[in-house]
Amino acid sequence: MASQLRLHLAAPPPLVLLPHRRSLHRRSPPRPPPPGPYLPSPARAAPLLLPPRLRLSRAGRPVRAVGGGAEDGAGAGLAEAGLVGEDSAAFRLGDQSVASWAYFAVILAAVLWALNVLWIDPGTGVGTKFLDAVGSVSDSHEVVMLLLTIIFALVHSGMASLRESGEKIIGERAYRVLFAGISLPLAVTTIVYFINHRYDGVQLWQVQGITGVHELVWLSSFISFFFLYPSTFNLLEVAAVDKPKLHMWETGIMRITRHPQMVGQVIWCLAHTLWIGNSVAAAASVGLIGHHLFGAWNGDRRLASRYGEAFEVLKERTSVVPFSAIIDGRQKLPKDYYKEFFRLPYIAITALTLGAYFAHPLMQASSYQLPW
Repeated sequence: MASQLRLHLAAPPPLVLLPHRRSLHRRSPPRPPPPGPYLPSPARAAPLLLPPRLRLSRAGRPVRAVGGGAEDGAGAGLAEAGLVGEDSAAFRLGDQSVASWAYFAVILAAVLWALNVLWIDPGTGVGTKFLDAVGSVSDSHEVVMLLLTIIFALVHSGMASLRESGEKIIGERAYRVLFAGISLPLAVTTIVYFINHRYDGVQLWQVQGITGVHELVWLSSFISFFFLYPSTFNLLEVAAVDKPKLHMWETGIMRITRHPQMVGQVIWCLAHTLWIGNSVAAAASVGLIGHHLFGAWNGDRRLASRYGEAFEVLKERTSVVPFSAIIDGRQKLPKDYYKEFFRLPYIAITALTLGAYFAHPLMQASSYQLPW
């Protein structure tokens, strides 16, 4: 699979030689030429001399870095770094198609309409019946909160694990639509239930009146959104306008941690649990953190299965624990590393995060209108 990776750069990246593991300590002697007259053909005239930095996959084929980024300031050092993964958060207005984004807007409007009619609206949707079925298991808000999180986790991670097989059957775009069509309603229900019942649990501690706690929670929540998984930046793929892919990112936030979405979710959960301080918030955090810890393991497994030796190289020079690979020297930050964050997706995250904070009253009011 690794041979399918390609990097469309202005200049091709240098190649790296990675010998097969079994050949690291044992090499076979060269074979003598066959007896008799020997007339070398063009393909046999000399042994194939690979470039000094060619990286071989498990299938024995060259693996080039995938993704883009050499055309902007942050990508100038990509070739020198010998990346095997993609340049994350790369977004160039010149590469965008007006028709594709118009198509995306139409799809988004259709999805939101269908979500409201088929799931959210108590008169026509089945979301209320689904929540009633889950709520019938227990009168405890903590138990229901945890069950909703587990159901979402099983569906979301389960469908992610079956992605490769599912795409072979119905295609990449159809599977992405099916994946989003099932995951999105479950996520909305879980979020709305948390908003509506976040203060219904047993109060475990009360720190809202302590000076500096609000600022700490706000700053932690703000930072957590910068750990969004870079695939969420590819909105056209999320909506299946562009062909969805299983990406292997290597730049930007991935240099800090290989699983930024997990780290961001942990930060968000800890901040909100500290602020709310009750059993419902704790139950939600336990479910979400557990789901993302499993997702980190499952994501590594899927990438290793798809990209083989290329992912093993990326895994060796990154870390799950933030900054760990940087501290022990396995991750070498380029001098212009900061430029990998001066990109439109991160600017959009800043604006949306600030907007979401000030829109909290509106979000809460909308949630309270549902009998969830």
